[in-house]
Amino acid sequence: MIWMGTAFGQSRPIRTEEYEKAKTFTVKDLDNDTYVKFNNAYVLDRYEMRKPYIITGDDGLKKRIDLYRLVAKDSMQEIGTVIFYTNEKGVLYTAVLPLFNSNAEIWNKYFEDIHAIDKVEKNYVLKLSYVLSREFSFQLYKAMNAGKDVKAEAGTYGTDICFPGDEEVMLADGSRKVLKEILPGDRIVSLDAETRKTSVMTVKELVVHEAKNYAITRLLAVHVDAVDKEDVHVVRISGKVLEATPNHPVQTSAGKKKMGEVNDGEELLCMDEGSGKVMGYVVVSKMEQAGGMQAVYNIVAEGEGTFMMNDVMVLQK
Repeated sequence: MIWMGTAFGQSRPIRTEEYEKAKTFTVKDLDNDTYVKFNNAYVLDRYEMRKPYIITGDDGLKKRIDLYRLVAKDSMQEIGTVIFYTNEKGVLYTAVLPLFNSNAEIWNKYFEDIHAIDKVEKNYVLKLSYVLSREFSFQLYKAMNAGKDVKAEAGTYGTDICFPGDEEVMLADGSRKVLKEILPGDRIVSLDAETRKTSVMTVKELVVHEAKNYAITRLLAVHVDAVDKEDVHVVRISGKVLEATPNHPVQTSAGKKKMGEVNDGEELLCMDEGSGKVMGYVVVSKMEQAGGMQAVYNIVAEGEGTFMMNDVMVLQK
């Protein structure tokens, strides 16, 4: 449930025109302006004097996230949350998080807006998910999957155990290669789950399954180092996204599981891009939906070892 900021009777869903207007609001001084009026009709309130978040990702670049309650001044009812995201160049991106009882049209606008920002600001949705989950005690599962349901989209379930072709495989030299371009003889990284030591194995075959509208499970896993200072939350966050058919096996902290059976809170073993170390990443979001018409692929390698897909350890079928 989304934190409302006030009792239920003191809030209302945001209207479309208000949503669009709120995206144009700016705060002159994010460090000091905690209560800002607009057109004598709306108020931005940095609720409970919340501290900003300074978030660093794998790229080492610092981003800042500030949250303000959006209040309709005539009734003093809360109608949403305005999110200010400032990148390392000082460029500001604004999003408006609706209340949970807002209509589908508003939520769809929100989904479109945050994913549009994500296209120009890498891992924006990941960083936003962390902040909102910490502040509001919920994960952006709905935002991540935009409310889609695989059954409604006639996704194909079957015995094929594979990955989309644009996933990346870690090679022995530390570089990555798109899965659909893997060739017999390629040397890829394998990881021992118990010792967390890597080894190298050779690809024997790349199996290609015909194009269908396969059901695809998408896992988002994160590793977070956070320090709360007096006036700011300082966070380093690294995220991994893995996509595969729901029946592909992975190793989790709860044992070997099919992708579609992995639960939030379980850990995957991942290669941290910044340090090069193997560490546990916690699954914070899982979605499953039809992936559209596409071929899917799987690697057959020597032995029964694991391999690293999008820096996540996966098992051979």
